[in-house]
Amino acid sequence: MDYAGFWKRFGAYWIDVIVFLPIMALSLWGNEQSRLFQLYWLVPGLIIGLWFHVYLVKTYGGTPGKLLLKIKIAKVDGSDVGYKEAMLRYSVLLVISFVMSAALIPVALGMTDAEYFSMGWQERALYMIERAPSWYNIASIAMNIWIWSEFIVMLTNKKRRALHDFIAGTVVIRKESLNKSSQLDASEAVAST
Repeated sequence: MDYAGFWKRFGAYWIDVIVFLPIMALSLWGNEQSRLFQLYWLVPGLIIGLWFHVYLVKTYGGTPGKLLLKIKIAKVDGSDVGYKEAMLRYSVLLVISFVMSAALIPVALGMTDAEYFSMGWQERALYMIERAPSWYNIASIAMNIWIWSEFIVMLTNKKRRALHDFIAGTVVIRKESLNKSSQLDASEAVAST
C-alpha cells in the first residue's frame, strides 16, 4: 500500500474545514439569535459530526477533503473500514467536544437575555469560558494536547498514522495504490490459470 503523506492529510484537513464553514457560520448566527442555541444545537451538532466523521468514512472511505485529494481511510490490511473503525477514529474528538459543549450550556442557562445580548460574540465567549465549570478547562487542555499529539505522532512513523489511526486500526492510503494492487491481483490470477 502507498500511504498518504503528511501534506496530503494536512491538505485534506483544511479542505474539510472549508466544507464545514457554512455549518460554523450557522452556529455563529444561531448563537447571535438565541441564548439557548448551545442547548438546541447539541443534538444536531452531534448528528452532523457523526454523519461527517463516521458515516462518510464508512460509506466512502473518507471525508470530502480526503476524497478530493484521492486518499482513502482503510484498515491496516487495506480492506474497507466499517462503522466500528470509523467510530473509534472519531471517538476521542467526539467525547472532548461534547464535554466542552456540555460545560457551556449551564452558563448560558444562568444568564439573562439582557446579559447575553449586551455582549459581542468574543466578549460573550470569554464571559462564558470564565464561568464554565473547571472541567471545561481540563477538556480544553485535553483537546489541545490531542490535536497536537495527532500531528506529532503522524510525523514520527513511516505509515503516517495519527493517534486515531492507531486506536481504530486504520491507515490512510492513496487510492491509486488500491487500483494498482487490485490490477496486480487480477493479472496474477489470470497468469495462474
